[in-house]
Amino acid sequence: MKGLFWLGLGIATGVVVTRRLTVATRQLTPAGISEQIGDGLRELALALGEFGADVRAGMAERERELTELVEVRTGQPLPRVIPAPQALPATRARRAGGLV
Repeated sequence: MKGLFWLGLGIATGVVVTRRLTVATRQLTPAGISEQIGDGLRELALALGEFGADVRAGMAERERELTELVEVRTGQPLPRVIPAPQALPATRARRAGGLV
């Protein structure tokens, strides 16, 4: 009985070690390294996107606060500015039937 326990423990240890070595070997191949770099770049892009969204939200909040402050101090509502539509590039204007 004691021998079966040690045999089972040895087999389990062998399986775990083999799997870890396989993963480590895979990570050291050029494909594994490029995969790690790709994953890192994806995480960086997500973090930058979240940072940009946080900055835009903060800017919008601060703009609202400043608008309220100016309106309170002047007693006049600020005019709401609607952004002008972007001009079409010449090639897109031609395709759309416009004159260039």
